[in-house]
Amino acid sequence: MVAAPAASASGWDLPWSGHQQGRAVPFTEASVTAGADGSYTVEWKARGVRKVEIRAGGKVVARGGAEGRAVVTGLPAADRQWFDLTPDRAHGLHLADRLVKLEGAVNFRDAGGYRTATGQWVKTGEVYRSDALDKLTPADLAKLRRLHVRTVFDLRTESERTKGADQVPAGAAYHVADVFAGSSALQVLPKTPEEAVQFMRDAEKAMVAGAGGKTAYTEVFEGVQQDHDRAVVFHCTAGKDRTGWASATLLTALGVPWETVMADHLASNGLAADAGAATPPDGPRPSGGAGVAVGWWVNRRSRRGGTRRSGPPCSSPRRSAAP
Repeated sequence: MVAAPAASASGWDLPWSGHQQGRAVPFTEASVTAGADGSYTVEWKARGVRKVEIRAGGKVVARGGAEGRAVVTGLPAADRQWFDLTPDRAHGLHLADRLVKLEGAVNFRDAGGYRTATGQWVKTGEVYRSDALDKLTPADLAKLRRLHVRTVFDLRTESERTKGADQVPAGAAYHVADVFAGSSALQVLPKTPEEAVQFMRDAEKAMVAGAGGKTAYTEVFEGVQQDHDRAVVFHCTAGKDRTGWASATLLTALGVPWETVMADHLASNGLAADAGAATPPDGPRPSGGAGVAVGWWVNRRSRRGGTRRSGPPCSSPRRSAAP
């Protein structure tokens, strides 16, 4: 789901920078969902308005009241199809489907587009979260360049980067922000389910509280705040755990309700399931904490006859650890 503000609404000037100058808009809910048939479903709810006009490409494609749903068809192909929701009073929204479809990545999503507790909307089109970028095609790279991707933060370990180096759009700055740099949590692989549980716990602590994690996430957050030529992309291997923690922290800092933050985090599971048939045997493992880690370890052990691991385990964000 996506809902982005007009230029005057809340942006990625983070609260701790002292420059957040957003104003509330009347929409309490708004989303755009792309259909497999090329259609787009636009849904919205707004307070204190009587009419809402929907535009795409500068043309009116739908009209409705304070609450509505419109299915729009026949639009020309676009990297992202944007919609302007304009109420008869107050400020409107600039929306697009959150998922950016790429040939070489399945979890490339807009990190913005959520309503905050104060009624502002986090901008879309400026910060993206993703899974690995090593399989991006020339067409993907051209699309990301047209989407003005200027900065890429790679949260993966050295071994992951060596195995699959990022494909970065021409002209974009590439930064390594290894969350597990210097961590000892991943040095010894587990041999029993009990060791797997402890392995996950140690990795979770290292990701959230370790020196490498703190340094990496600080670099990402400062990059988002300071990069005025964005869009910015941060990613790991599956785009779920290390990437999910970065996104959850940013959205929480911007005042997005925790339930929304968690829904955004868990959306990766659905995307991974949809792409499951294309996931290689040594692809990213599912996230979900120590219980899932043990099941994953047992399944891989029975299937492989050993305890192979495709990438460092991480945790889902937890309420007590959110900023």
